[in-house]
Amino acid sequence: MRLILATSLLTMTFMSTCFAFTAEQKPSALEPLLQAISERLTIADQVALSKWDSGKAVEDPPRELQVISAAQARAAEFKLDPDDVQRLFRAQIEANKQVQNALLAQWHAAGKAPDTVRLSLVDDIRPKLDRLQTQLLQAYADFQPLRKAETCRMQLDAALKRYQTDPIHDQALVLATADLCPAKL
Repeated sequence: MRLILATSLLTMTFMSTCFAFTAEQKPSALEPLLQAISERLTIADQVALSKWDSGKAVEDPPRELQVISAAQARAAEFKLDPDDVQRLFRAQIEANKQVQNALLAQWHAAGKAPDTVRLSLVDDIRPKLDRLQTQLLQAYADFQPLRKAETCRMQLDAALKRYQTDPIHDQALVLATADLCPAKL
């Protein structure tokens, strides 16, 4: 009887250790993806400043199409479904526009934008976003096993808490990550 009890206890300890190890490993695939998404949302502040200074609209359908098409063209390189890549980048663009619109509304209400260094949209910001595209694609590819896991949404929700900064960016982050974990039917 003692042998059975000892064996059961060892088995349970071993299984819980394995589960804990696995649970710790899975969220690590989230970190690079959430870092890239968060960085992209931070860049939206500079895009908004550029739009404020130039008076250009936040909406830029030709540029949006260019970004999505370029990402979809690289989907196979990362063993990703082009439709999934399209949805990912559409979500990033919509979240980015949400940040821009919210900041522009704040600045219009205040009658001025922050007095910070301005970067060129064409020479500085867009090349940075284009480089970030590769990081985002790689991180999304690395995330695929977790995306299929039953615990995806739970782990994503827990991880998102580490990336909260302010209401504008927090709401955009939710939008940018809304489709990362497909709903289980």
